[in-house]
Amino acid sequence: MARTRPTVADLRAWKGKRQLTMLRVFTLDEAAAAEEAGIDVVSVPPELVLNPEYRKVAPTLFSMSGMDHLGAGTRDDYLRLCGKLLLAGADAMYCSAGIDTVRYLASEHIPVVGHVGLVPSRATWTGGFRAVGKTAEQALALYRECLAYEAAGAFAVEIEVVPEEVASEISRRMKGLLLWSMGSGAGCDAQYLFAMDILGEHRGKMPRHSKVYRNFAAEYDRLQRERVAAFTEFRTEVETGQFPDDRFILHMAPEELATFNAALDRGAKGPDGAGTT
Repeated sequence: MARTRPTVADLRAWKGKRQLTMLRVFTLDEAAAAEEAGIDVVSVPPELVLNPEYRKVAPTLFSMSGMDHLGAGTRDDYLRLCGKLLLAGADAMYCSAGIDTVRYLASEHIPVVGHVGLVPSRATWTGGFRAVGKTAEQALALYRECLAYEAAGAFAVEIEVVPEEVASEISRRMKGLLLWSMGSGAGCDAQYLFAMDILGEHRGKMPRHSKVYRNFAAEYDRLQRERVAAFTEFRTEVETGQFPDDRFILHMAPEELATFNAALDRGAKGPDGAGTT
């Protein structure tokens, strides 16, 4: 049976029945690979979902797009961005703004995804880039925040770097809100990783919650060495007269060449009437 693109209603119906897979992808190649691999949900930057080729390579991926609220402007700006991306093919919109903005967008029937736990754009409020919810007080605050998102009309939140016990219990108690786990354990509704982490494209420290399945950094290094070697061989062949050889050269028929040279010898006129030298 052919796979079809899920709706928000489908995702909600699957809550508690199976774990979804979710990736952050940045390129058409990554989106096409996610489609072929059978990934359920992807997060894509606006420029990718606006690419007319996107839905050709990713017809069944439930696709969340959007941008950080710090660069989105006013609520009306946010709403216009949502409309633009949804019309281009997005299925849901990420919103890191306040609950009132989430409520405003949801009231316009925008499928909204919020963010709790370690939220990069507001990490200063939770102590920087570290786990959130390790104390009972913080865990209760997370629970209340999820309740607020649910009441505001969001259908999902990304829950990032929260203890598994806390995320699992909150997820269990949410009736209409999906929790998409990034480093928050298996008790949520989806497991979310960045494609660049899975592919091992980082050269620095990897996030603790990310598993590396391939080593693309080493492959990129190998390709760069091959690139330099090919360019060097080209330069050497040009300098030594090996390139271009006869395989890469177009020749004139001998009789046409003879006619051409004879005309030059007779002083053929150029376009301005001047003779050749």
